[in-house]
Amino acid sequence: MVRLELDQVVMRRMKEDDVEMVKALIKEGCEGTENRLILHIVTRPLCLFILAVLSSILRCLVHSFILALAIPVFLLIVFLKITMPRSTGVLGSSRPYWDYVGSSYRGTQDETLQNPYSRISGKTPVTKKSRRRIGSKDKETSSEKITPEREQAAGQVWVADCEGEIVGCIFRESAKRACISRICRLVTGCWYRREGLGRLLVQSLEQREWENGANRVYAHIPYPSKVGEAFFRKLGYRQLGDRTNDEDDDEIEKETPEKGFMGYPLTKVFYKDL
Repeated sequence: MVRLELDQVVMRRMKEDDVEMVKALIKEGCEGTENRLILHIVTRPLCLFILAVLSSILRCLVHSFILALAIPVFLLIVFLKITMPRSTGVLGSSRPYWDYVGSSYRGTQDETLQNPYSRISGKTPVTKKSRRRIGSKDKETSSEKITPEREQAAGQVWVADCEGEIVGCIFRESAKRACISRICRLVTGCWYRREGLGRLLVQSLEQREWENGANRVYAHIPYPSKVGEAFFRKLGYRQLGDRTNDEDDDEIEKETPEKGFMGYPLTKVFYKDL
């Protein structure tokens, strides 16, 4: 683990040069999430019952009990592996993550989030040119025409830049309801975890959304992620549905978790009133 000076972190909108680094960061930060989601779905009672029925049918066709048991499970896992990234995308959104990183950087490039640690220490964070990964080649600027509608729908990606290195990022969903903001991805580099970087990203984005008129922030967390749940609870978030009242019932209808195979939820919805 590397010691991170939080007062030297600049939180800014993602630029075109950051796209490949952010993709790599997402891939690194989400290792194991897909497998945990698949295990969560496969072990649901209804899914186990269907697999048992299929295995019984196959037992009449094949002479091996092990094959009859393994074939349905194997086919289901392959199906989920192929379809899950397309159905979940950025968790809590129906769009794949590359739609965000491909068009969200075309916003105002000089936007930054306030860093309270810099204000307390009195130090000014130094922004350096982003480092390129070894073996990466310069790519031509994409000539794809991005319409204002797609840019608006893509939401925003904010990156944590520390001396030219992208150490974390947070995705904000496009605004669908007035005064409501939505966090659908939070990733920190493996070498910079448990240093307060995730808390800094979330709280800085909350401050910006509050200044822009938002009064509630939602966060969609992968269903089996106990670490993610504990993290957001420490920041004052509560799971939607914990309290049974008319307001929660109304919000449950509007803010539904992402669902996967056979309608099983893939995310838990947390919220915080600003």
